[in-house]
Amino acid sequence: MPIYAIVLAAGEGTRMQSTRPKPLHMMCGRPMVIHVIHSLQEIEITQTVVVVGHAAKQVSEVVGQQAPKWSNISFVEQRVQNGTGDATIIGLSAIDKQLGTTSEIEDTSTIIVMPGDTPLLRASTISALVREHQQTNNAATLLTAFVDEPTGYGRIIRAKDDHILRIVEERDATPEIRSNNEINTSIYAFRRDLLGPALRRISNKNSQSEYYLTDVVEVLASMGHRVGSHTSPANEVTGVNDRWQLALAERELRSRTNKQWLINGVTMFDPRQTFIDVTVTIGRDVTLLPGTILQGSTAIGDNCEIGPNTRLIDTVVGAGSHLESTVARNAKIGKNAKVGPFANLTPGTEVADGAITSSFYDGVQ
Repeated sequence: MPIYAIVLAAGEGTRMQSTRPKPLHMMCGRPMVIHVIHSLQEIEITQTVVVVGHAAKQVSEVVGQQAPKWSNISFVEQRVQNGTGDATIIGLSAIDKQLGTTSEIEDTSTIIVMPGDTPLLRASTISALVREHQQTNNAATLLTAFVDEPTGYGRIIRAKDDHILRIVEERDATPEIRSNNEINTSIYAFRRDLLGPALRRISNKNSQSEYYLTDVVEVLASMGHRVGSHTSPANEVTGVNDRWQLALAERELRSRTNKQWLINGVTMFDPRQTFIDVTVTIGRDVTLLPGTILQGSTAIGDNCEIGPNTRLIDTVVGAGSHLESTVARNAKIGKNAKVGPFANLTPGTEVADGAITSSFYDGVQ
């Protein structure tokens, strides 16, 4: 059964206090929205539609260059910010255009809708959400989470049979509803044949004069359709709205990344002082000393020792090499070389196999 994804990335993100569009803020070597797209990697995605708005051209260019080929990316613009419901309608129209049809009758394919600011989502969680949705034949399946501090999130309201009736936003919630700590993560799986008609029934009669995607849940439930859920770990679904939340999310992702490299045979004297982008590759029996920062397309060969206090950007290091207190950008270091301490390798520098360099070396050997 075909699976489509709509990624909502049209917002300006004013709380980031930045001229950079919110979806393009970097986290562990990738723009935030690219992390979201990578969470789709365990399912066979037919098409991923990214709904852009603020700085649409810039976002489209960056995402188009960096999105994995398997995501089958395409773009559509939300010219006026009329809410998540409106953005979903626009994304859905792009899928229909790709199919060459405007009819959703008997189309039970799965539509995933997700925000572009949840970079900690694991692929296994999205895969489990889709599996739950398809096996139960729900009209919609929501990814929910239980959090200790639910303030600011929409709360999940369930019927006696445990199916979801609606989502109540914080500003509309009674004290009793606010005490509910099961939240809406804004990540959904819908049946295509039911999503379109439900979207046409929502209105913008609210304080923001916007069309809310959350209203679709109540529409579907009121029509007698079953709305289910899959529960996610809370630390995967926290949205990033400001620099503080970005820093917290990056710390979590770096911890995950370091743990995986440790499991794969890399030694770190102190993982808390070791920083590795998700785009870096590392061989076996590599030792990383405190203060090591590996960024971009850096590749470390087997049996290397890196650090302390070393930063490598887009740099290739051959097997058996040792680098100490070194900065290198877009450089190439051969096998069994010794670089540093206090070396500075400028772009284009090549260090030969077995070479020994130190003291601000920036030439070519």
